[in-house]
Amino acid sequence: MSEHDALLVVSFGGPEKHEDVIPFLENVLRGRNVPRERMLEVAEHYYHFDGRSPINDQNRALIAELKKVVRVPVYWGNRNWHPFLADTVRQMKEDGIRNAVAFATSAFGSYSGCRQYQEDIARARAAVGEGAPEIKKIRPFSANPRFREAMMDRVRTAFEQLPQGKLIFTAHSIPLSMSQSSPYVRELEAACAAVAAGVGQTEWKMVYQSRSGPPTQPWLEPDICDYLKEIRADAVIAPIGFLSDHMEVIYDLDTEAQALAKELGIRIARAQTVETHPLMIQMIAELIDQDPGECEAGCCAVPVRPPARPPS
Repeated sequence: MSEHDALLVVSFGGPEKHEDVIPFLENVLRGRNVPRERMLEVAEHYYHFDGRSPINDQNRALIAELKKVVRVPVYWGNRNWHPFLADTVRQMKEDGIRNAVAFATSAFGSYSGCRQYQEDIARARAAVGEGAPEIKKIRPFSANPRFREAMMDRVRTAFEQLPQGKLIFTAHSIPLSMSQSSPYVRELEAACAAVAAGVGQTEWKMVYQSRSGPPTQPWLEPDICDYLKEIRADAVIAPIGFLSDHMEVIYDLDTEAQALAKELGIRIARAQTVETHPLMIQMIAELIDQDPGECEAGCCAVPVRPPARPPS
């Protein structure tokens, strides 16, 4: 059993009002090779929803459910927006926390989804300085049966709306340089195969969404909209690569993909993400009482080109 005195939920962060959007995106893209025009294009996605990303509210809901079942205080810190991780770690120090375990809201191994969160935690501890709590991050958990069963439940519900739809899984596209230094694609394909089998589907497709960065930089493909144009068939879309219905899900799938489906004359049933599914809460409660272990040396290494992770 892991000996810890707090749980730290670590996430990406998101703006909560119109005037937050540009400062938030500048935080996300600082030091990245992303054209400003692309940043302003993404900003319009947020303005479409009055500048408010749903991710913070979803993390609040997750934390509220976790507080019902875990035996230690629960804290929350973000990479890119309030509450910033360093501020949270400082509060943990003031509260006398000495040994915490961190749950990052990312199920699959990649630089931006795993190792970068470890780096974020290390920077936050360094910023707080002497007396900062020790914090061990739980490793990516896409192979955990609870996660997979929760996703199966969401997919079954979507098939009730569209029983004959083709099953399409989506995940965040990342640069090929990032995918080559991580188990991201391998873990996605394994999870998709398990979920498809669990819901009785022998045919399925893994596609990607939300790519960013310069057009010359290769990213994982095919894109969900390109694939819908190719198959022109009713589809059940399961965003397995996302833990909550945040901005990229509601814009890329519920807005853009739905508009394309209408144009193509096809129907889409979109599976809900796992969010606060009871099995997810049970999984997290179980994981925080286990030794989080260590990732293999070199796993999810910094890609050759700086990652341009689009905002959530």
